[in-house]
Amino acid sequence: MAGSTEALIPYLCVRNASEAIDFYTAALGAREEFRLTDPGDGRIGHAELTIGNARFMLSDEYPDFGAISPPSLGGSPVKFHIYVDDVDTAFARAIDAGGVEVRPVSDQFFGDRMGEFADPFGHSWTLASRIEDVTAEEMQQRWQTANE
Repeated sequence: MAGSTEALIPYLCVRNASEAIDFYTAALGAREEFRLTDPGDGRIGHAELTIGNARFMLSDEYPDFGAISPPSLGGSPVKFHIYVDDVDTAFARAIDAGGVEVRPVSDQFFGDRMGEFADPFGHSWTLASRIEDVTAEEMQQRWQTANE
């Protein structure tokens, strides 16, 4: 179990957490650490997964606890960003697993090659690989130039 007091750990609420775990495993190479199944109805009350060295948690919807999924809320303003070694391969794997392309993989002015997809559970994911180190000042200049 994650126990650090100095770690930011996203907690996702989804409809059908068991399917979500299968998707995140196939699409993002997530590793399931453990799950707790509600003895009353079989929903997943808590699960922890790891992508690389980053942990995240998830559960099925529990409206009585305020655990509501993006479709129940009409969407989510939160997006997840993962740096990977080979964004093209990782992105293709996510799409093949059932993700829906939102923005195709392309080179960005700020030094990343990245693309965005939506998962079947209402969450957005950006996958990226660093292709160039760019200072904050250079990023701003490139952005400015691109909009002139």
